[in-house]
Amino acid sequence: MASAKKNDRNYLVYRGKPLVRSGDTLYYGDMKDEYIIMLQILDTTKKHGLEIASRVMVTLMRTDESLNPLERIVKTGEKDGLYPAIDIATVWLERALAAK
Repeated sequence: MASAKKNDRNYLVYRGKPLVRSGDTLYYGDMKDEYIIMLQILDTTKKHGLEIASRVMVTLMRTDESLNPLERIVKTGEKDGLYPAIDIATVWLERALAAK
């Protein structure tokens, strides 16, 4: 299992890529790369006093800001839970970046 750590800029890093949270949205990947992943927490459940993501939308998108926001979206999917979402996000991102 890959470990999460912090880099010099205090971003959480997962499998060598930054993982940044803004509210219920997480961004996975480096903005300098051609693609990133956006993870949107759609629904949560309460377990042991903690809010746990129960539904997560995964979106592979281009980082090219000159494109229309809809044109930037390459692939989307929905997963039950954060772990399955980040798991598929990692695969999508690795494949997209390798296909250059």
